[in-house]
Amino acid sequence: MSGSTFGKCFQVSTWGESHGPALGVVIQGCPPGIELDESVIQKSLDKRKPGHGVASTKRKEPDIPEIMSGIFEGKTTGTPISIMIRNHDAKSRDYSDIASLFRPGHGDFTYHAKYGIRDYRGGGRASARETAARVAAGAVAEAFLRQIGHNISVDSMTVALGGIWIEKKDFAFAASNSFECPDQNALGKIEKRIDEVRKSGDSLGGVLEITARNVPAGLGEPVFDKLDADIAKAMMSIGAVKAVEIGSGCEAAVKTGFDNNDQITPSGFESNNCGGILAGISNGDDIVVRVHVKPIPSILKEQKTVDDKGNPCVLSTRGRHDICAIPRINPVCRAMLYLVIADHVLRQKAISPQKS
Repeated sequence: MSGSTFGKCFQVSTWGESHGPALGVVIQGCPPGIELDESVIQKSLDKRKPGHGVASTKRKEPDIPEIMSGIFEGKTTGTPISIMIRNHDAKSRDYSDIASLFRPGHGDFTYHAKYGIRDYRGGGRASARETAARVAAGAVAEAFLRQIGHNISVDSMTVALGGIWIEKKDFAFAASNSFECPDQNALGKIEKRIDEVRKSGDSLGGVLEITARNVPAGLGEPVFDKLDADIAKAMMSIGAVKAVEIGSGCEAAVKTGFDNNDQITPSGFESNNCGGILAGISNGDDIVVRVHVKPIPSILKEQKTVDDKGNPCVLSTRGRHDICAIPRINPVCRAMLYLVIADHVLRQKAISPQKS
């Protein structure tokens, strides 16, 4: 198994490498009759494409999706949907001098240990470039959920970057800036911090919060396929993600049961510490997910490493790299949440045909 497929009923398989001719995704299980064309997918891809923002890599990729199959006269046919995104601005020569070196923080060492061969150009399959295919698939999942009558929306915002945490949540302001930061005061500090770290040749991590609204109650499977378990797996499958919280998350460990329980009234739940999921099944409240993202491992500072023969070396990573995965990782996380929800909506339809 290649580990490149996600989902059971709404299933996606991504393919391609950072410096290959193209990358893409094959989607299986999307029902027929869903209106879809490249423009729908392009809107989502534009939000994660490289080359924009003060924290982004300078690699310029148009990220134009080409639908190769599964669409006829502007609608899905129920057959596999294949989407291709061509690479245009790869500069493989930037990596030729580290072809035999293992970059700290990257998958170079582990890919070599697993396969005995690796594509060193930009990280190959382990590159964040792979996430463009996920975003394309997420756009299809979003279109499916919208057109079958579920008014589900998924939003994200940055709650911390470089150790600077927000103190208030102004959703309108979050939508107005490229970092999706809901706190104007925090945004100014974040921008200053990014500038300082860029000049030092280093990188930063952060935390984002993703919220799914209008998710119907009853989605999720018992025991191993819990909705929150699949969400955690979806987020942790993104290369830079190191931790995932649902609802009150880590704070639940220091609360009492009385404080953490969401008491129930005739009008609904009084709070949402569970993050919209109880016993692995959605309860109808907002699904709230926080994702902790590590610093970008490609930095200009010199680091100790070894080559593929075990010889000690000193490495300074060249090439074009983000200072922080945020905000380009935000649409990737939104896409993965759309994919999980679409998959569980179809699973629920399979066991309860009377439910929409």
